[in-house]
Amino acid sequence: MAGFDWSGFLLGALAGGALSALFFAGLAWGMKLALRRPNPTAILLPSAALRIAALLGGGWVVAALLGVAGAVGFGLAFIVLRTILVARLRTTFQSESV
Repeated sequence: MAGFDWSGFLLGALAGGALSALFFAGLAWGMKLALRRPNPTAILLPSAALRIAALLGGGWVVAALLGVAGAVGFGLAFIVLRTILVARLRTTFQSESV
């Protein structure tokens, strides 16, 4: 029976966490820029394309170097970070609207 590659999983999660943080920082920056422009599409589309390409490229490299365990760690880190950020933003905006 083959064991699970925990070191690959943890390295993938570390890489996924770092690239996900950059992804969401780029999203926040792009939204801030776009909301100040009369044509936000000119900012949002290239920003989304670059962020998505970078995240998928990073995931591809992690999967190629670390295998399935690394890819699972990468994806899980993205989902966990996204969940934390969305929950925090929801509570921030709900407390501001009261």
